[in-house]
Amino acid sequence: MKPIRILVLILCACFVPVASGQQPAGKCYNSWAEFHRYNMWRWNRCEKVLNTKNVKSLSLKWSYATGGRVYSSPAVASGVVYIGSNGGNVYALNASTGAKLWSYTTGNAVESSPAVASGMVYVGSEDGNVYALKASTGALLWSYATGGGVDSSPAVANGVVYVGSWDYNVYALNASTGALLWSYTTGGGVDSSPAVANGVVYASSEDGNAYALNASTGALLWSVPGDYGYSSPAVTNGVVYVGGSNHMDALNASTGALLWSYRTGSVVDSSPAVANGVVYFGEWNTEVYAVNASTGTLLWSLWVWENIVESSFAVANGVVYIGFGPNMCGLDAKTGARLWYTFDPPTQGVVSSLAVADGVVYGSSWDGGVYAWGLK
Repeated sequence: MKPIRILVLILCACFVPVASGQQPAGKCYNSWAEFHRYNMWRWNRCEKVLNTKNVKSLSLKWSYATGGRVYSSPAVASGVVYIGSNGGNVYALNASTGAKLWSYTTGNAVESSPAVASGMVYVGSEDGNVYALKASTGALLWSYATGGGVDSSPAVANGVVYVGSWDYNVYALNASTGALLWSYTTGGGVDSSPAVANGVVYASSEDGNAYALNASTGALLWSVPGDYGYSSPAVTNGVVYVGGSNHMDALNASTGALLWSYRTGSVVDSSPAVANGVVYFGEWNTEVYAVNASTGTLLWSLWVWENIVESSFAVANGVVYIGFGPNMCGLDAKTGARLWYTFDPPTQGVVSSLAVADGVVYGSSWDGGVYAWGLK
């Protein structure tokens, strides 16, 4: 496909065409139970309601005001939206109405995105703790104290919670009890969210390295330098995709060997979404990219006027959903053409990542709001 470049002149308002932590094979869950969803690459292949033809008809269904800015990304499971707020709370909201079901107060801001599995909600807080809450009531089941703030979003697989901390460690905790199974010390803070695939935990650290750890023991399998840091890995088909200081890389999942690297103009904090052989991601220099997952060849790119792209993308049924500046947007996954855009958004700054499930797009904002967009 010939590369297509899209220029957005004013806030993207006008485009020129340009459970466990893993979903069991053969089953389809139209939910978004953790940052990586049920898979490890932010793609809801089960979404059938929204598509490239009707997504332009999305309108605001409800909004809920929390007590602080929201960097946390929503998790959606069993008709409930779970999200954290910098006001120090974790919220459970009715996915249909936005009504608050419960909230739990931690000791500091909650930028971590919740993970929901087996009737429990797992989330980190900048107070240094990882919390396990009962999904139906918000009651505390256990907490585990790390040595630093926990902005990393947990991944849950095979009865284990994997999460990073600013104390430089990646932790593996028993999902039922919170007991420490192992920890691995990197050379910097671990803000990114681990990805778990085929018995391996993949994570990046502020020391600039990407790591592969044995999921059962925490033993180091490989580490590679690459100026990595905030971007969380996506893992599929034996390849790890992760962003760095000015590049998106594809690494061999077994060895860490570099398969390809796509050069960007600035830092890639955005965590990649991978769907149908394409990697979608953004960078600080107001650019959005779609590249071939096998070769790293550019398919299309999008320039967003004066809006840093920190939000990670969500892909569902041919549409790529992103947040930037005060806006939420849906693009055609094949061409990058604008399909949906919040022209008069009530939001202020969208840096958290969107979630798409059962025909609804969920997002949040610096203004403290949680938002749900659906069809009339």
